[in-house]
Amino acid sequence: MPTTVSMPQLGETVTEGTVLRWMKQVGDSIALDEPIVEISTDKVDTEVPSPVAGVVAEILVDEGATIEVGTAMAVIAGEGEEVSAAAGPPPEEAAGPPPPAPEAAAREDEEAPPSPPPPPPPAEAKAPAAGGAAFFSPVVRKLAREHGIDPAAVQGTGRDGRVTRNDVLAYIERRDLQPISEAPPAAAPAPATAAEPAAVQAVQEEEETRKLSRLRVRIAANMVKSLQTAAHVWTSMEVDYLGVEKVRQAHRRAFKEREGFSLTYLPFIARAVMDALREFPVVNSTFDLESRTAVFRRAVDLGIAVDLNQDGLVVAAIKGADDLTLRVLARRIRDAADRARSGGLRPEDVARSTFTITNPGPYGSFMSAPVINTPNVAILSTDTVAKRPKVITAPDGGDAIAVRPIGYLGLSWDHRAFDGSTAVLFLRRIKDNLETWDWEQHLI
Repeated sequence: MPTTVSMPQLGETVTEGTVLRWMKQVGDSIALDEPIVEISTDKVDTEVPSPVAGVVAEILVDEGATIEVGTAMAVIAGEGEEVSAAAGPPPEEAAGPPPPAPEAAAREDEEAPPSPPPPPPPAEAKAPAAGGAAFFSPVVRKLAREHGIDPAAVQGTGRDGRVTRNDVLAYIERRDLQPISEAPPAAAPAPATAAEPAAVQAVQEEEETRKLSRLRVRIAANMVKSLQTAAHVWTSMEVDYLGVEKVRQAHRRAFKEREGFSLTYLPFIARAVMDALREFPVVNSTFDLESRTAVFRRAVDLGIAVDLNQDGLVVAAIKGADDLTLRVLARRIRDAADRARSGGLRPEDVARSTFTITNPGPYGSFMSAPVINTPNVAILSTDTVAKRPKVITAPDGGDAIAVRPIGYLGLSWDHRAFDGSTAVLFLRRIKDNLETWDWEQHLI
């Protein structure tokens, strides 16, 4: 019995995905759990395994197509089953009756006046190719027709040289980016405007048009959706990191030798945040106005925003972070960042974070107001810790100015879920933890 491979649910909030690449083609054998297709969602790119062993009988979705969860993508015939002929390319469209032989045409010309030749078939119906007529899928024909191009002029990279949707898009992009000097010659302009083409070309030489990456498109859509959904408010608080810094300096060398990476401020902040979330669980909740409900999570799945070498951001979720020690948190954060940058994150690694931390501090930021990673109701920004003057209480009870490692925490929060008093008290709890805890004990 044939088995249908459908678009899976790749995360709690994922509703659709884009087919990036078919890893098997019609007629190919496939093993159980062997990857058949690569899918891109707004969370992560991942490979979908085959649910059965057999032969790929039919591919129902073209590369580049965006489909909803549950959409049928392919059909796999079981071992020993015959692959239906319908699984291959559809038959070519009829091209009309063949033209008459030269001799017959000559006799008809003698007996009757010539009639106008029949109109040629549409370019998108079929196109000549080396060795015969080429087949173009409906998606390719439609895309070519919309952009006024002949699909036969496109070099195919698909199986047996077939033209794919991506081939057409690449052809259109090359055509649109073609310099003016390569464009068909136009009529000579009037003398008064003779300098205009040169000016236009000079402007073009100062510009560069680049196609947006899938990740950048996903980020853009998510950011706009978040701003349209959550009632964003920003609150910040100053933190004196003197106690944290003393422990960092005392243990930095031994920590790096043991763990293989540096001890940064981020694990200390994450550990302090876990305690604050226990005290203010509403900050770890989700909010749904339509159903008039709020879901309070018992555990903290901490989202860490990871920069992918300036090509975009991805939020990796550390499950059960509230039960982890400072040292284990440091390991998990480092591991998540490494796997994100190497493309090793799985769908479950980016699903269902309950609270997010973004860390622009290493790049020198002073204060940041990040966009909430919905459906979270808050996100914390950890900015640069630097030596700054601060008024302190001297041993004699008077005021004094001291140089301290000072940083700022910025909280973007959803005013639909809670109010300003909660936001300030939550930040105050984090600040007090960072400034007063015995961090030496937490690092054991």
